[in-house]
Amino acid sequence: MSTLQELCSGLPLRPLPENRGRRAGVPHAPTRTPGLSPAEEQLALRNALRYFPPDLHTLLAPEFAQELRLYGHIYMYRFCPSIEMRAYPIEQYPCRTTAAAAIMHMIMNNLDPAVAQFPQELVTYGGNGQVFSNWAQFWLTMRYLSRMTAEQTLVMYSGHPLGLFPSDPRAPRLVITNGMVIPNYSSRSEYEKLFALGVTMYGQMTAGSYCYIGPQGIVHGTVLTVLNAGRRYLGVEDLAGKVLVTSGLGGMSGAQAKAAVIVGCIAVIAEVDKAALAKRHRQGWLMEVTDSLDHCIRRLRYGLRRAQDSTPGLAAGTKQEAGAWTSTASLLCPSREARKKKDVLSLGYHGNVVDLWERLVHELDTTGELLVDLGSDQTSCHNPFNGGYYPVQLGFEEAQRLMAADPAAFKGLVQESLRRHVAAINRLAKKNFFFWDYGNAFLLEAQRAGADVQKTGGNKTEFRYPSYVQHIMGDIFSQGFGPFRWVCTSGDPQDLAVTDQLATSVLEKAIADGVKASVKLQYKDNIRWIREAARHQLVVGSQARILYSDQKGRVAIATAINRAIASGKIKAPVVLSRDHHDVSGTDSPFRETSNIYDGSSFCADMAVQNFVGDACRGATWVALHNGGGVGWGEVINGGFGLVLDGTPEAEQKAVMMLSWDVSNGVARRCWSGNPKAYEIICQTMQDHAGLEVTLPHEVADAALLQRALRP
Repeated sequence: MSTLQELCSGLPLRPLPENRGRRAGVPHAPTRTPGLSPAEEQLALRNALRYFPPDLHTLLAPEFAQELRLYGHIYMYRFCPSIEMRAYPIEQYPCRTTAAAAIMHMIMNNLDPAVAQFPQELVTYGGNGQVFSNWAQFWLTMRYLSRMTAEQTLVMYSGHPLGLFPSDPRAPRLVITNGMVIPNYSSRSEYEKLFALGVTMYGQMTAGSYCYIGPQGIVHGTVLTVLNAGRRYLGVEDLAGKVLVTSGLGGMSGAQAKAAVIVGCIAVIAEVDKAALAKRHRQGWLMEVTDSLDHCIRRLRYGLRRAQDSTPGLAAGTKQEAGAWTSTASLLCPSREARKKKDVLSLGYHGNVVDLWERLVHELDTTGELLVDLGSDQTSCHNPFNGGYYPVQLGFEEAQRLMAADPAAFKGLVQESLRRHVAAINRLAKKNFFFWDYGNAFLLEAQRAGADVQKTGGNKTEFRYPSYVQHIMGDIFSQGFGPFRWVCTSGDPQDLAVTDQLATSVLEKAIADGVKASVKLQYKDNIRWIREAARHQLVVGSQARILYSDQKGRVAIATAINRAIASGKIKAPVVLSRDHHDVSGTDSPFRETSNIYDGSSFCADMAVQNFVGDACRGATWVALHNGGGVGWGEVINGGFGLVLDGTPEAEQKAVMMLSWDVSNGVARRCWSGNPKAYEIICQTMQDHAGLEVTLPHEVADAALLQRALRP
């Protein structure tokens, strides 16, 4: 097994490591079909070989050519490290700077098999969210980081480490760009070719910026989304006994199971990939699993008791024999209805979600009983034809074979499946059932497939069902609340517990000092979240926490953490970050900016300015991406990492950078006409003398516009 010292010594060339190929027993990315011409195949091979001295080309060229033809990409499996990939305590990394060691900690967490979706293909989440394009890039990056001084910046071009360049100590130590393709060439088909050539990369959001923290990263947002959906659609604060049906148990979507338990509802979550389902069950995020639709329906209708002779530690309702899930409907006790009992349940259904939706329609049509209250979808529908969405007509393995052998036929089945998917939801929505798009491009792809999702009188970013940003989370973003997060690089759970205590104290003090009612509600939700997060053991990978917070809360929490590091209460530096899916970080007309109605939702000035502004104000590293969430060419987004080391300089950077990182987006949302953003930015200007924002004047008489435009 390699050591961290060896990992930082550069590409292992003399001798070369043994080529073990793809490892058995771990999930692998679907085969890509880039459609390269013979000349383009040669170019892809040439581009891969340039990482290696000429005397190795004769050996490596056939090997890389085989990977390209078998998998549609050159991952360089020979160079996949043998070290246990995980976030090691920061002091173990052989580096010259704390910043570099913190970045290494974050990179290795993104590739931890417990965290990453397809670790050998360097995919963290979302089906195609790459950390690097190949393993040579990983080795070179680790070497550069180990050598980097406080007067150098590492520059990353779509996974490729361009090199270390002299810079000021106050500049970022790392600058990342992913997928910055000229707009007219930023299509899906062009992307597949460019990725196969090894010249660009889809970094999703926090995969390619090295800031992913496992499924916890979306649990809090999912908790808030479901809570606020209950408030908005069902008119309830307590979701006990309410049923949520959705799909996806992968890197991000896996959060749905835990979120359902935290909010206290009943959730049935479909997943076609048995490995993903089993992973969430082993981690304790799923309470039960089954491959039986009959079991799902009975479980919604009736209570369940564990048979006295059931296997200890195995979820009720399932048996696991030789790796297979087998329904045990005989354990059912049909004496009490589950919804009336107000059970808390996360049930994983191994099967296609379209089958589940169509079965719910069948139950409604034959019994008159609506068994679901809320619904959404978290398949990776931003990547529907390359493993992000599996058609109901085929089993999982059969679909993967067709995807590689006949992409056009596979696409046709996916689009037919999307039409069936929507038809079932539309039938249920005629009753007291509410569906929303979770920002995964589900409704966008359904529309492209010809499904009935059109909204009468809507604009081109609106559909029959709302995006969760439009109806649920948009008001939160407008108030400056978003997915702030931190990582304790000591790897010690006790450090994380200290940060939880500090964050809770900060929020409780803010409430005691007096805040607006709407802000107070968010703070109370946050306090509940922190307490539930600790109780539910949400950490997978690095010792991290996510917390939806506003500018005031982020700055206060960062300051408290930095001072705790200085005093020794926290043993090692803490990395601050956030999801790119935030107030200012992302321009995405079908998600983050879908509730901006002045025509600018297709403009990316906010995300680009945020990237530049964070770099100017003290970020340790910054990233700017094409694609993420809703897919390639549909979004520009950026993120950052900021290392708190207990110094006064770190505190100054945190105050300056975090303030900009929120105010930029609130100001933009204010200018677009959002009244809540207007109110928040005006209050922020009162609190900060150096902030001056251009405020919009509302057109009071809408009829004036029509009169002025008459011929």
